[in-house]
Amino acid sequence: MIRAAVLFAALASSTALSAAPVLSPAWTDHAVIQRDQPIVFEGTAAPGENVAGTLGSENATATTDAKGRFSLRFAPRPASAEPVSLALNGAVAARDLLVGDVWLCSGQSNMEMQTERSLNSWGEVNGSADPQLRLLQVPKFTSAAPQAQFGKPIAWNAATPETVGPFSAACYHMAKNLRRSLKIPIGAIHSSWGGSQARAWLTPESGARIYGQADMDLLRLFSSDELAAATRFGQTWTAWYKSKTGGSTPWLKPASLTWQPVPQIGYWNKWAGSPLASNAKGTVWLRRTVTLTRDQAAAGAVLSLGIIDDLDMTFVNGKAVGNTFSWDKERLYRLPPSYLKAGPNEIMVAATNSWENGGWTTGADSLALNFGATTRIPLGDGWTYSIAPVSDYPPRTPWDGIAGIGVMHNRMIAPLGKIAIKGAAWYQGESDVGQPGYRDRLRELFAGWRAQFGPQAQMLVVQLANYGPAPHTAPVNSGWGALREDQRQAVLADRNAALVTAIDLGERTDIHPANKVELGRRLALAAQGEALPQPLSATREGDGVRVRFSGVSGGLSAWSAAGPIGFELCGPDQTSCRWAQATASGDSVLLAGDGKPATRVRYAFADSPVVNLNDGRALPVPGFELAISGQ
Repeated sequence: MIRAAVLFAALASSTALSAAPVLSPAWTDHAVIQRDQPIVFEGTAAPGENVAGTLGSENATATTDAKGRFSLRFAPRPASAEPVSLALNGAVAARDLLVGDVWLCSGQSNMEMQTERSLNSWGEVNGSADPQLRLLQVPKFTSAAPQAQFGKPIAWNAATPETVGPFSAACYHMAKNLRRSLKIPIGAIHSSWGGSQARAWLTPESGARIYGQADMDLLRLFSSDELAAATRFGQTWTAWYKSKTGGSTPWLKPASLTWQPVPQIGYWNKWAGSPLASNAKGTVWLRRTVTLTRDQAAAGAVLSLGIIDDLDMTFVNGKAVGNTFSWDKERLYRLPPSYLKAGPNEIMVAATNSWENGGWTTGADSLALNFGATTRIPLGDGWTYSIAPVSDYPPRTPWDGIAGIGVMHNRMIAPLGKIAIKGAAWYQGESDVGQPGYRDRLRELFAGWRAQFGPQAQMLVVQLANYGPAPHTAPVNSGWGALREDQRQAVLADRNAALVTAIDLGERTDIHPANKVELGRRLALAAQGEALPQPLSATREGDGVRVRFSGVSGGLSAWSAAGPIGFELCGPDQTSCRWAQATASGDSVLLAGDGKPATRVRYAFADSPVVNLNDGRALPVPGFELAISGQ
C-alpha cells in the first residue's frame, strides 16, 4: 500500500513539468457527481502524457491518447453533501463537488421558459436559495459536427435568486421537488433552444439511422465548404419548388414573375398596401440587380443580406449560394468569380416566414456586396418583390439553424462528455407537429443520449400542453393530438421512460403556459418512479367500451361534470368519430355504446382540449388513442 502511494506520488511529480491537464467543460467547481455510477472525468493534456487524479482520498491514473484526451475513472459513490475536490497531477482542478442525482433538461421554448417568467415567480425565485441544489446553464450555439467545448465558458452554481431566475422553470421546479423528497444533492443541467425541432438534438449516429448517409455527408460538407453544400442542396430546393409550381424556375427566369417595388427594408408586416401587411406567412421572392465591372466580377465578393426572418434560399445568376434558417444570424454568402459576370447580375432570394413577423429584421445599411475589406457596393435600395404561389414550407437543410441534424446536440450536449446522469427531462414537440416519424426521432434521441450518458438514464417526456383554436364542438383531426400520441407510444416502447402530461396546464391563447410549478411536481414524481395515470386497454363490455388505466391512485373522478368529457368513439376514418358519454369508476372509464361501429377510442384528441378526468392526486389522464379489442 505504501509502495503504491509512493509510485502514485512519483507519477504526479513526473508529470508536473508537462502541460497542465484541463478538465472537460462540464466539470467545474460546485458540480454534482451522479451517485451510484462509475465516475468518469474527461479532459485534455499533451499527447502521451500521464495524468494522475485524486478524488478525495481515491487515486486514478490515465495516459492521454494521440489527440491528448484522457479519462480518469473512479469508483461509484453514494449520495453525499460533504464537499470533495478533484486534483490533477497534484493541482486542484475542481472544488466543492457533491454527490447526488444529476438531471439533464432539454427541449424547446417551454423547457427554456425562465423561472422569473413562470407562475408565482417572485416568491419562487426569492425563496430559491439552496446550497445543495446546483444548476448548470448551457449556452445556445450550434455546430455541424460534434464539439468538445461549449460556445462559451460555463460553470455550475448553487441555487440562489440570481441563478434560479433566468434558469428553466420546469427544470428548476423538478429539481426543487426532488431535493425536498430525496434530501440529497441535486444537479440540474439545462440545454434548450426555443423553436428547435427534435432532429437538432440527435447524435450523428442517430441522425444517420433516420436521415441516411447522404444527408450526413452534406452536413459534413457544410463544415468544410458552405458554398459547395448550398449548391448541392439547391438541387433539392429547386426540385421542390418546381414540383409545387408546375415547373416554375424564377431563379433562372426572373422575368417570369410579376414584381412590385419593396416599400422598405424591414418587416413585411409594415409594407402598407401589400397583402403581406396583414399576413406575413409564406414565401416571397426578393430581387435585386447589381451591375459589376469586369475587375469586380473577377475579384469575387461576399453578399451581405442582413438578417431575414426566418428562412432564405439565395441565388446569384441562377446559382444557389446560401440557405440559412435563423432569427438572428447575418446572411453572408461567398460568391466566387465564376458566379459573377461583368454587367448586370441577378440576386434572387426566396424568403420564407412561418410565424408572425417576416422579412428583414435589420436595416438597409446591412445589405451590400463586399469586395475585400475596403470596396463595398450598397444594396439597401432597388429591391422588388413577388409573392410566391406556394403554401407548403420548403425543405430544410441538414445544417438548418433550428432543425439541422444534430446541430444543437453537437454544441450543447456533446461537450458534456461521458458524465453519468440519473436521467433527462424532454419537453419538445411543438415544432414537430405535422411532421411524420416523431416517435422514431424520440427513439433515436433516447438511444443517442444513453450512448453518451449511460444506459441507466431515465427519459421523461412531457406530453404537449393544450394550445390552439377554441375547443371544437365536434371531433376533429389534430396534429397536436397525433404528436401527443407519438410521445406516448415512444415512451411505451422504452423500458426506462415515463410520460408526464401537461394537457391540462396549457393556455389556449399562449403557447408558453406559466404553470411550470405543477409541471415540475409531476416531473419529480415520475423521476422518483411514481406511476402516473396512463391508458392500458379498451375492450368491449356489453354495448359499450371499458377503458382501463394504470398508475391511478385514489380512483378516477370527473371534475365539475357528471362524467368525463373529451372521449370519442371512432371507426376507421375521421368522419366516424363522435363524442361518447362516459362514467368513471375506480381505475376505469365506461363509454356508453351508441349503436354505431367503433374500432378506436380517443381522448383529449384536439389541439386545445378541455379535460376533467383526474385521479385522487389531482393528476390528469394524458391524451391518447387506443384500438378496441374484442371486436
